[in-house]
Amino acid sequence: MSDPTLKFRSIWISDVHLGTSGCQADYLLDFLRHTDCDYLYLVGDIIDGWALKRSWFWHQSHNDVIQKVLRKARKGTHVIYIPGNHDEGARQFLGLMFGDIRIEDEVTHTTVDGRRFLVLHGDRFDGVVQCAKWLAIVGDRAYGITLKLNHWFNRIRTRLGLGYWSLSQYLKHKVKTAVNFVTDFEEAVAAEARSRGLDGVICGHIHKAEMRDINGVLYCNDGDWVESLTALVELPTGELKIVTWQQYFAEQSAQIAELSLPAPTLEGVAA
Repeated sequence: MSDPTLKFRSIWISDVHLGTSGCQADYLLDFLRHTDCDYLYLVGDIIDGWALKRSWFWHQSHNDVIQKVLRKARKGTHVIYIPGNHDEGARQFLGLMFGDIRIEDEVTHTTVDGRRFLVLHGDRFDGVVQCAKWLAIVGDRAYGITLKLNHWFNRIRTRLGLGYWSLSQYLKHKVKTAVNFVTDFEEAVAAEARSRGLDGVICGHIHKAEMRDINGVLYCNDGDWVESLTALVELPTGELKIVTWQQYFAEQSAQIAELSLPAPTLEGVAA
């Protein structure tokens, strides 16, 4: 039995950071190969221009990801690219089409059940990026160092028979200032959607996948493809959910195999 293609109405991915050694392009390519959707939103920081300005890093898998997205667009998927702070150079092309991909600063997405969501990267709500870009760049480099430490640390854990453990995610959850920043960011983005009379907001930027109600607004963050390997998806019913790729694909493949569906999709399978 061939690997299934999982069908969604919409998919949101962000913070891929192509052009960095920390980018998990192979996992993202696997995700793109095994999923299909009507709407694909690239919610910022897809290509890391900051990193590429410092030093050039570009693996073949990074080309493969871009080619796969372009192929989906040619085959009829509505692809919308919303630049973030790391790929802010693309903002000079807002409103234009490149290879069947539309570039916008933000959009409003309506789910199949009629809810309206503001979709944007989210960096405009990060005071560090807006008011002190030099500090954001320093923080970005510190994050890169943390990822390298995390790589070697997990190689040791693997030799000891232990599972993956994220140092940077641990620091984000334990350092009080980081926790406060995340909370403030989430509340600010949700407040923007509420001020526009929308039902929710979908963003990226902070590399923390999350779905929660904030004062009557559904806040959704699709996470990243550096550590968490997460995406936000809309099921055919209109339900939104966060998927962690490897775990989710294994679960859905097992369900499909058990049901022996001849043309596997998520319709009628996903809860």
